[in-house]
Amino acid sequence: MRPDVLVVGAGIVGAASAFRLAETGLKVLVLEKEAAFAQGSTGRSAAGVRVQFSEPLNVLLSYHSILEYQNIPEAAYRPIGYLFLVPEALREAQDEALATQRALGVPVEKLSLGEARSLIPFREEVLAYATYGPMDGVIDPHGVTAYYLREARRLGAEVRFSEALRSARREGGVWRVETPGGRYEAPFLLLCTGAWTGEVGERLGLEIPIYPVRRMVYATAPTPFPHAFPLTIDLATGFYLRSEGPRVLLGRSNPQEPPGFSEGMDWGWLGPTLEAGLSRFPFLEGLALDRRASWWGYYEMTPDANPILGFVEEGLLVAAGFSGHGVQQAAMVGRLMAEEVVHGEARSLDITPFRLDRFRQGRFLKEKGIV
Repeated sequence: MRPDVLVVGAGIVGAASAFRLAETGLKVLVLEKEAAFAQGSTGRSAAGVRVQFSEPLNVLLSYHSILEYQNIPEAAYRPIGYLFLVPEALREAQDEALATQRALGVPVEKLSLGEARSLIPFREEVLAYATYGPMDGVIDPHGVTAYYLREARRLGAEVRFSEALRSARREGGVWRVETPGGRYEAPFLLLCTGAWTGEVGERLGLEIPIYPVRRMVYATAPTPFPHAFPLTIDLATGFYLRSEGPRVLLGRSNPQEPPGFSEGMDWGWLGPTLEAGLSRFPFLEGLALDRRASWWGYYEMTPDANPILGFVEEGLLVAAGFSGHGVQQAAMVGRLMAEEVVHGEARSLDITPFRLDRFRQGRFLKEKGIV
């Protein structure tokens, strides 16, 4: 098979894109550097999905994706909700975000602190109110990725593992790609390479400002009390937690974490994370941590913490740089990438704000919902 589109990366974004491209009748070949799918940020995600963003395009990408996940049994979608605890200092910014969400018609509620405390106990100091997304929740990223790849194969797509992209060049109207397993060519090349996209861009002679930053997810041992906490974010500190069965998952982005492919758990960051958590959620005190159930992964960051979507050169597309919300938006991104290839531009949503040229033009977005 000579493919019409080479998709590089078999995480959730690449898998969704492969499925939607194959659905249009195009011949698709997926190349994945690992020996299995979802081995990068997808497999190490905290698995949350939410519509609570401040940039309209982020809201809509997530909203339409969640609607799709609701109808995929393999997604194991659970609407446990997202609860944002809003400090007085961020009242105005969150008011604006809430107004954007409501104008777009997505379900988000404004709660009093008393109402929020019925969902999870917390100290109210410096807080103004809370917002709650009833359709927000969690999914199974592995299950969704497996579903999309299976459906893509059913429609004729091929998926090849242990095929890292070594080089690629545009020649004679096609992209010629070399991997350890062979050489491939296609008119279109779609990079869904997550945290590795900057490195892959260098192999193509392009500057694509996407870089990895390590993030931790700490897990407690099973607690001595029952709980069903929504994914709760203290915007005053960036600390978050949620229930996962009898455990509590918790974390906090380290603003001092340097970009790069650092590996392994940063146990030194546990102290500052718990300090922030205990100041808001005293019930965490005394809970045992389960080191074996904790994990780390990469955010694929851009300079403004928003993704790069669509064509960047002739026949070359990028869908990466989601900065922690790729799992949330993959379903809709797959549809949009298929539209880009078939029609020359995305039609369901205007992805202009997330195109690469915003950085070349000095336009940086100000998404307030990055955790």
